[in-house]
Amino acid sequence: MKRQNLRTAFLLILASCVIGTTPSISLAKDKIFETPAPRPIGIVAFLEGPAWHPTGNVYFSDGGSNRIMRRDRTGAMHVFRRPSGASNGLLFDFKGRLLVCEGPGANGHRRVTRTEHDGTITVLTDNYRGKKYAGPNDLTIDSRGRIYFTDPRYGPRKGMEILDKQGRAVEGVYRIDPDGTVTQVITHEVDRPNGIHITPDDRHLYVVDNNNDNLGVARAVWRFDLTADGNVVAKSRKKMHDFGQGRGGDGMALDVDGRLYVAAGRTVANLPNETTEVAGGVYVISPRGKQVGFIPIQEDSVTNCTFGGKDLKTLYITAGHTLWSIRSTSPGFVPWLSRSTNPKSNKK
Repeated sequence: MKRQNLRTAFLLILASCVIGTTPSISLAKDKIFETPAPRPIGIVAFLEGPAWHPTGNVYFSDGGSNRIMRRDRTGAMHVFRRPSGASNGLLFDFKGRLLVCEGPGANGHRRVTRTEHDGTITVLTDNYRGKKYAGPNDLTIDSRGRIYFTDPRYGPRKGMEILDKQGRAVEGVYRIDPDGTVTQVITHEVDRPNGIHITPDDRHLYVVDNNNDNLGVARAVWRFDLTADGNVVAKSRKKMHDFGQGRGGDGMALDVDGRLYVAAGRTVANLPNETTEVAGGVYVISPRGKQVGFIPIQEDSVTNCTFGGKDLKTLYITAGHTLWSIRSTSPGFVPWLSRSTNPKSNKK
């Protein structure tokens, strides 16, 4: 995928406005962003999984080069880890250690790891009941330190080891407890789980369903109820947003007001399975499932986002080859930072 130059991006914006594929930026009475468009703050290769640290560093996966990058407070780029095991989603735990979803492929390990402060790698899980994962993709953490991660398989289906009782391949969601126990909490309630986030009160789990390899399947954001012991109530599944047959959602973030910020869509179609019906950008969805905002990003595909900055009001977005940022009016909910400072966080 090639990064659009500024002139091309400007023309694409004009074209999308003319043909009506870009939703209105201002969809709510309350202003969500301080500016109408994000700004590029770094160009590397194919970006995913951003995570912000209070030192001012932004970490993100560079899928094109099998490494994890670090952008420091001056804007300089550094290699944090290489090889990265085909890393995707990143998240800091409550001790400030980087959790990493390592995916499939030639460079992938299909596992979830933790990078210790001294740089050593601890494998949190690399199998479920002796079977290798499909491809850990994204993760979140609750107030008790329980980690939830999605396990989809994009691309070739060879090597799918986790099967249900009928012999069907499972692309599920799993929970890692602090003692290392792994529990499968979602099996077929989501077709192909991608982005994931938990609410501040631990009562709901959001999961992005994005099977972009096939037509006529769900490309939606689902919400599930969680029990006190961290299990998903399958029958509670509620559709929060439907992306139709464009490129659906990928990663997402959450602000302290409960709004979801979902990275989704494409600027350039990937036919036949992904049209430009869903414009590339960040979709803001209220806790009731209403779209209340949209920020267009003119890249081939928009992959993930996270909040950061000293006041947690900067949204960092990975898209195509570029890291973007935009200021929001509400602070984000960043689990390892917000749980001790967010008055709306209701720990069980």
